Amino acid sequence: MLKVAILVDVQNVYYTVRGAYGRNFDYNKFWAQATANREVVKAFCYAIDRGDQKQREFQNILRAIGFDVKLKPFIQRSDGSAKGDWDVGIALDAIEYAEQADVIVLVSGDGDFDLLVNKIRVKYGKEVEVYGVPQFTAASLMNEASEFLAIDENFLLG
Repeated sequence: MLKVAILVDVQNVYYTVRGAYGRNFDYNKFWAQATANREVVKAFCYAIDRGDQKQREFQNILRAIGFDVKLKPFIQRSDGSAKGDWDVGIALDAIEYAEQADVIVLVSGDGDFDLLVNKIRVKYGKEVEVYGVPQFTAASLMNEASEFLAIDENFLLG
């Protein structure tokens, strides 16, 4: 049985799915596909913590599915801009779990991950499946993936 590590960029998925379809991502359907006939080594969802109740309920749903939820505080800068991304944390976990997994599943359309995906494939010889909304996923990331899987109607709620 193949071993899989799953890394989900929650903010990226939320905004790209909303932007493309006006709906929400179905984490249960995704989990069923990504883990089918596979042993899960680790599954992370990376999110920003704004401290509200609705968000806590969503995080508990993710935990019930099987994800470890990693939270980073939302930071509002004095100039009005905001900071809160998990790119470095996702990259570190991907490298760490690449040694234990046969397949790394990355759910993000962020082109900054193209170098990471290449490194995992070339240095570690692992498969990297990238799930993303096609029109919002960087071409460089799709090209580096062993397999690109489109987030489409099959992965939407409602």
